[in-house]
Amino acid sequence: MAITADLEHLSFQHGPLVFAAKAMGEGPVVICLHGFPDNAGSFRHQLPALAEAGFRAISVTLRGYERSSIPENGDYSVEAIAADICAVIDQLDPGPVHLVGHDWGAAIAYNAAAKAPQDFKSLTTMAVPHAGRFARDGLRIPRQLKMSWYMGFFNLPWVSDWAVRRRDYAFIRNLWRNWSPGWSPEPAVLESVVDTLSQPGVLSAALGYYRAALSLSALLASADEAHYPVPVPTLALSGERDGCIASDVFEQLTIVSDFPQGVKFHRVAEAGHFLHQEQPEVVNSLLIEWLTAIEDDRLGEDLAGNGDRQRHLLIEAGL
Repeated sequence: MAITADLEHLSFQHGPLVFAAKAMGEGPVVICLHGFPDNAGSFRHQLPALAEAGFRAISVTLRGYERSSIPENGDYSVEAIAADICAVIDQLDPGPVHLVGHDWGAAIAYNAAAKAPQDFKSLTTMAVPHAGRFARDGLRIPRQLKMSWYMGFFNLPWVSDWAVRRRDYAFIRNLWRNWSPGWSPEPAVLESVVDTLSQPGVLSAALGYYRAALSLSALLASADEAHYPVPVPTLALSGERDGCIASDVFEQLTIVSDFPQGVKFHRVAEAGHFLHQEQPEVVNSLLIEWLTAIEDDRLGEDLAGNGDRQRHLLIEAGL
């Protein structure tokens, strides 16, 4: 489903930073956060589907992905970006919202939901498990460490910036191919991403997320700091052939005790890292079913019960 003329263009502000956003529909608010290497167009299939289902869907451009949101202090920590999202919610003033995040958007969503759970009705994360556990525990899994080689490479300033830009961003095109094997996005999609990263300062900003994530303070975080609770009902979606974060690693790092309000894990067949773009009908169905259940106030009963019941919900193949 393509975005239609009903698409709205919004902007939000947090201090001196201004964030563009795309929106569709009316109803309960669903905020969508894109990842890397991507942009707000990542949710082009979700916005119209959510609008048709009776939601107001808003895809926000993250800090640094446009010139108006590049901070002078170069702060690309997850905490700073989560604060941006909370500022967006304050400006919307809709009461608690649903939050959907893919890749870095998922990492930010976990942090925002942990810091300000009162702002969120639900959380849906795609392609990235609990961000604290991934940073502390996921990169200790040899196979995943090998898959995450690019994170260390991006911590080489100037060298990685140059390597990513060369040959018309072939590095980015290869990431998409390797992270979602067997899938080819429409040419305009990748060109839009390259156009975004080609804006002055944006590529360094996007790589700055990785440099902040692997900073000394982040690496020295204690287990208690890394294993923070996310007290918001959470749906975790993973593509079965994700070449960025292995689906079984995602599942392994989705620990029930981290989610006091419950968590459901679902593995999307025949999809890789960009699962919401590869299998939009499947992901949209899962997402709308989840959000509708939250709105109908049925989820609390579904997630009630002892640890064994919650573990079953975590590992079942579907909802």
